[in-house]
Amino acid sequence: MQDPNADTEWNDILRRKGILPPKEKPNPEEEQIVQQQQQQSVVKRYEDMGLDELEENEDEFSEEDERAIEMYRQQRLAELKATQLKNVFGEVTEISGQEYIQQVNKAGKDTWVILHLYKQGIPLCTLINQHLSSLARKFPQTKFLKSISTTCIPNYPDRNLPTIFVYHEGDMRAQFIGPLVFGGMNLKIDELEWKLSESGAIKTDLEENPKKQIEDKLMTSIRCTAPTKKDSDSEDDY
Repeated sequence: MQDPNADTEWNDILRRKGILPPKEKPNPEEEQIVQQQQQQSVVKRYEDMGLDELEENEDEFSEEDERAIEMYRQQRLAELKATQLKNVFGEVTEISGQEYIQQVNKAGKDTWVILHLYKQGIPLCTLINQHLSSLARKFPQTKFLKSISTTCIPNYPDRNLPTIFVYHEGDMRAQFIGPLVFGGMNLKIDELEWKLSESGAIKTDLEENPKKQIEDKLMTSIRCTAPTKKDSDSEDDY
């Protein structure tokens, strides 16, 4: 049996003849509610996608999908912008022991914290503070802190200085303790950047460990200056 409410040519003829009652006009408010529900449904399907994924799959979306996704995209961009503005640091901040909980444990969601324990008069601590100042400007999304060791941790031994602690959302993720870990006063800023990047605190653009390059050059130099067997045999002839 044919549906009397269906939009067919035959039903239109029957309506004109008065056999079928006129078709009810849809309620504009109900149409708007249905449209909003459809948009929310679309957004729900795609809300787990990143902005890059949305762009990659945009050819598969219908016109309604595109409107809903554009609304979601603008919302996500606004959220990302707000997060970036909130989490821009760009400098090394000095803290006391009383500020530790607020600055480290309550640093915020998805915030990496690098804390340098130091003492004035220790040359390597001074060098690391200089390197961290440059890295803080290069990686403003990471919070860089410094604190005089005994101010932050009472009776902290000087032999453990310099010390760097790395935290993420209040949990310690890495620790670098003592001068040997840093390689002494020969520590280069690229080496420190690589070391911190291995903990996840910063995203470096360095392709490999700078320390390895120095070691490779040193080994090459040693091989070039070492006497070969032929040279040794020649010396034995004299």
